Amino acid sequence: MTIEKNNPRVMTGWAMYDWANSVYNLVITAAVFPIFYAAQTSSIDKITGKLIDTVTFLGHQFTNTELYNYVFSVAYLIVVFTAPLLSGVADFTGNKKFFLKLFCYLGSFSCICLYFFDSNYLEWSMLPVMLACVGFWGSLVFYNAYLPEIADPHLHNKLSARGFSLGYIGSTLVLVLCLIGLKIFKIDARYIFVIVGLWWMGFAQITYLRLPKSRPQKSDGNPLLNGFKELIKVYHELKTQTVLRKFLSSYFVYNCAVQTVLIVAVPFANKEIFPPGDKTGLIVSVIIIQLVAAVGAFTMSKFSIRIGNFGVLKLTVFMWMFCCLAGYLIRTPNQFYFLAAMVGFLMGAIQSMSRSTFSKLLPETKDHASYFSFYDVTELD
Repeated sequence: MTIEKNNPRVMTGWAMYDWANSVYNLVITAAVFPIFYAAQTSSIDKITGKLIDTVTFLGHQFTNTELYNYVFSVAYLIVVFTAPLLSGVADFTGNKKFFLKLFCYLGSFSCICLYFFDSNYLEWSMLPVMLACVGFWGSLVFYNAYLPEIADPHLHNKLSARGFSLGYIGSTLVLVLCLIGLKIFKIDARYIFVIVGLWWMGFAQITYLRLPKSRPQKSDGNPLLNGFKELIKVYHELKTQTVLRKFLSSYFVYNCAVQTVLIVAVPFANKEIFPPGDKTGLIVSVIIIQLVAAVGAFTMSKFSIRIGNFGVLKLTVFMWMFCCLAGYLIRTPNQFYFLAAMVGFLMGAIQSMSRSTFSKLLPETKDHASYFSFYDVTELD
């Protein structure tokens, strides 16, 4: 069955996957699990009062943050090597929805398994941490690949913005509810990981119900071998697409800057801006970034009608440079809140417009998953 373009029901169903999976990126990656992990893998020496943050993993000693980063690095490598190959298989067999489900369920079940995290069994406990990351990033390849199939190019900006905005708002809602549960009802943080997994898995069903299966290109042959051939074909096609190739190179560079700021913003504020132990200011900053990002995605998608996608991306990247400079100068919490709002606005615009711009630049093709595998692998910088 082919997908009917510009069908409001299908487009809404597609955008709901952003609502479903973004909760992982905010709650697990950024806000709650890192704090939980640090508490579980560190202690205070009763005699010296010094922090002990060394852990043993597979017979080797690491600091807890070092191990955490290594696990995520392995997860990214798994996605880099598997997602492109599977995207070729998906294009050949018309099975994007199957692989979207596969990675989604892998990620959501892994989030639920974080309930059993035990620092005494760190090798097993870090496995769901890695697999949740693989599930999140792997599913994005097949999710994003639907964008050029369900909507004509003139709707890509608006639809991409809708998806990101739903993701920002939905993940913020879950974070606020979880924080209320932690602070007021004193629930165990482990239940939050279960909530995240169920939210991701549950709302993804709307997407699955509304996105029909694509028609396979062929019905015979070895899917894995032919999937690899599809990927190689797209790679050679990509080399001839000058504008698309240059965009991917540019995206890799400016996305490095975006991801760096998003990764270091909270640790920087925790150490340099807010008083020791003040977690309230950090949470407020995260919420500001998420909510303003939704506004930025919609605002700049409309502004693109006047100056075009490349014009919006040039403007937002240029403004991002000033945010980085401002980060060097700020000293007070109020200044950081203002900067967080600016970062959120630009983050929403850059992420939304980058996805829709890549989608618009694609040639006439049936290999959307293969093309988007290059985009999403570039994003893992």
